[in-house]
Amino acid sequence: MQNGKVIVGITQGDGNGIGYEVIIKSLADARILEGFTPVIYGSSKLFGFYKKTLHNIDQIDTNVISSAKDAHAKRVNIVNCLPDNVFVEPGQPSSDAAAAAITSLERAVADLKAGIIDVLVTAPINKKAMNGEGFKYTGHTEYLENAFGVDDVTMFMVSDRIKVGVATEHIPLKDVPTALTEATIVSKLKLMTESLKRDFGVRQPRIAVLSLNPHSGDGGLLGDEEQRIIIPAIEKAKEQGIDAFGPYSPDGFFGLGHYAKFDATLAMYHDQGLAPFKAIAFDDGVNFTAGLPVVRTSPDHGTAYDMAGRDEADPRSMMSAIFTAIDIFKNRLAYDDLQAGKMKERKLDDGGRRERPGRPQIA
Repeated sequence: MQNGKVIVGITQGDGNGIGYEVIIKSLADARILEGFTPVIYGSSKLFGFYKKTLHNIDQIDTNVISSAKDAHAKRVNIVNCLPDNVFVEPGQPSSDAAAAAITSLERAVADLKAGIIDVLVTAPINKKAMNGEGFKYTGHTEYLENAFGVDDVTMFMVSDRIKVGVATEHIPLKDVPTALTEATIVSKLKLMTESLKRDFGVRQPRIAVLSLNPHSGDGGLLGDEEQRIIIPAIEKAKEQGIDAFGPYSPDGFFGLGHYAKFDATLAMYHDQGLAPFKAIAFDDGVNFTAGLPVVRTSPDHGTAYDMAGRDEADPRSMMSAIFTAIDIFKNRLAYDDLQAGKMKERKLDDGGRRERPGRPQIA
């Protein structure tokens, strides 16, 4: 933190998409800098190019730097980590834009590991183009899981109205049934429970679990994954103190608004969870990676090439991603301080009991 302000690292994402537009619109009001210090990893040249395409944007005070260590608390800081001859072509995927997105991400993650920035917000990327440039992951989530050496993470889509996690993430639909295991579901439920407590201040989270098959398998008629995998996983999670319920058939669950009765919902695969989430909370939804030792969020939309360079992109999801990251960071500090205090009290109490004389024996 810098003078009590959270330092927010922001990757540029794909420079030919809407990343810069939503970043600039999110940071356009100078008053926003009172709450945090933004550090963009990318190019001052691209920042300037996209700023000129936007209407009704007042002067933005920028600070072009080579290291996030030199961030100015009252400026929009830009770490110039791309070549001076970087080229922009709004709306067009390219190998150069993909390579730049990789560089931006790697620089930001290095600073996040070093504690130079406090949280990370990632602008949208083109996964296919990045794979063509040597990026070996199917998305930010998988990259960060490997970068921080954790055993498991989950894509946790969050908003004030609904929170949805997914048991299987960026994999083909045909691979979901084999990837879905009892251990996977229990692990995701554990991650979500811990995140709801530490990151969102929920004391005793209640999590709904969706079925894989239509009508929850209809007693095995439409599939047996519910009986073989999902129900046993829910029971095992309950044995571990996790309040998990279900499985629920997704159509009625979302259609009748039952999701509002729970703190979060675990979907079995990507679109099963993200389609209803975006229908309900697209404007302000946030993609949060639960299970990391650091805080990372992103807007819940993609590169939107069809809008790039046209001043059409809505910045609300990016703004939500920034403020959600800040809130989670502060929630973690408060939660960890509380747990440390409880541990200290417990140790003092244990010590006091050991020092007390034993109860006299009655003959």
